[in-house]
Amino acid sequence: MTGTIIENLSGRKLAVLVTFLLLCQITCFLIGGLIAPTPANTQNILGTVCKDANKVKNDTSKWYYNRGKGSCEIIDLDDMHHDLSETDIVFAFQMPVPRQNQILDFSRWQQNLIGVLQMDIRYHSQMEVRPRSEVTIDARLAYRNKGDPEDSWQLYTQSIEKRHLDCEIEIKTEKYLYNCSAIPLFELGSLFHDFYLLNVRLPVDTPEMNSNIGHIQDMWLTVINQNGGFTKVWVSLKTAFFPCIIAILAWFWRRIYILERKPVLLERMLLSLGIALCVLNMPLEYFTLHFDLPFMLLLGDIRQGIFYAMLFSFWLVFAGEHMLIQNNPTQSSLKQYWKHLSAVAIGCISLFIFDMCERGVQLRNPFYSIWVTDIGTNLALTFIILAGISTGVYFLFLCYMIWQVFINISHKRQSLPTMCSVRRLHYEGIIYRFKFLMLATLLCAALTVIGFILGQVAEGQWKWDENIELEYTSAFFTGVYGMWNIYIFALLILYAPSHKHWPVAENTSDTQNLSEEIEFSRISGERTSSEISSLTSFIRKTTID
Repeated sequence: MTGTIIENLSGRKLAVLVTFLLLCQITCFLIGGLIAPTPANTQNILGTVCKDANKVKNDTSKWYYNRGKGSCEIIDLDDMHHDLSETDIVFAFQMPVPRQNQILDFSRWQQNLIGVLQMDIRYHSQMEVRPRSEVTIDARLAYRNKGDPEDSWQLYTQSIEKRHLDCEIEIKTEKYLYNCSAIPLFELGSLFHDFYLLNVRLPVDTPEMNSNIGHIQDMWLTVINQNGGFTKVWVSLKTAFFPCIIAILAWFWRRIYILERKPVLLERMLLSLGIALCVLNMPLEYFTLHFDLPFMLLLGDIRQGIFYAMLFSFWLVFAGEHMLIQNNPTQSSLKQYWKHLSAVAIGCISLFIFDMCERGVQLRNPFYSIWVTDIGTNLALTFIILAGISTGVYFLFLCYMIWQVFINISHKRQSLPTMCSVRRLHYEGIIYRFKFLMLATLLCAALTVIGFILGQVAEGQWKWDENIELEYTSAFFTGVYGMWNIYIFALLILYAPSHKHWPVAENTSDTQNLSEEIEFSRISGERTSSEISSLTSFIRKTTID
């Protein structure tokens, strides 16, 4: 038995396999581009100003809304003749907003809900907004489902939060509006109920509380949720890929198990990478259709982080196994890659800590945000910027390693003319196939890094209030996700141990060629007993003529 399937597979079979995988990759892009809608939806909701006539202002059983039975009394803040104090005003937001006179409801396929508050503050010479004003928000979130009475709102969560408000104005004239920063308000990890209601008060329990925020004319709430149609396509892809990767992983392990040797490092890394992909592929989103699972966002980040860590580590080892960076070239272990893998581990642990500080705390209080303080904002931006820089540096370093691999192979290739004809043709074919695989690895790494950076920026742009124009489509996400599965699927097939014996020549008229084939078969069998492929054996050891 010699080498791996990529070395011994016939050219015709290899062409059929590569063509099939390319068609699958094109299909993934087309599914995202032609079938899946945009990944996220946004709605801008104008707050209804309701009058609170109750003597008890913090009664959690009383809710204010503008549609349905028991709707509130609406007031106009532009009317200066009303006799109302700040404690009598409640801003109400009913979600979702009707469209074309049709009552809409949220779907559990939409997965999550993010709320960002925007204030319209009118300039008044007697009530100017101070820079970096602190606004105190008394927020309460309620829900109800289809079939419930229209006034049957149930408390979901409540909190009193402090946010910083940055406002500026070019022309200080009455009735002009300030240009104020957006305020991240809440994030729900699940969208289990059909309707939601947000009540916002601006308390004045002390003379300093909310005294420097000017005259608020309106409030807007921007809600962002994952598109239900995109979720269905995404989960369908997971459902299709999950059993395929499980099956090919079991087949790969069986191929290794029946060998007389222990798995080598690259085989162990491939097994670990396949397991990490299976964890990522598990369609756990089906559970959210029947259970309220607010931790799904955090769990999804953890699963993706494990996959990124395993994928980046595998690429380092994959390139390193063909670079002779080990101290002991005859035997490899993870200890020899500790410098490379420690950098990946530090990056992943840092992102995990950041995620726990944000979404971990939101499991207890959805109104919490790490972005509301200067220290938290700087820390969050530092994590995201460092993550983007680190992935970029990682990609450049991976390019350098692959370039070194090509140089290493080129140096070794100079010995090919001195070999026997059978060995020379064999190694030339392996080298061409390996170079093609390394270029595919480089392309996969580039798209992965781009996808990671786009995901971080797209997620954070609503929170750090920067107007960043990002044009990304569902085709990119489904294409990259399909690329991960197809790439790892191909690696598990091509780098599985081959059970093919090198045949003895049928035409024995040429005694020299026959002896060369027998000698090559004997040498190859000796070298690959402890190597995953004859290519690594060729690179690591001195060529035997």
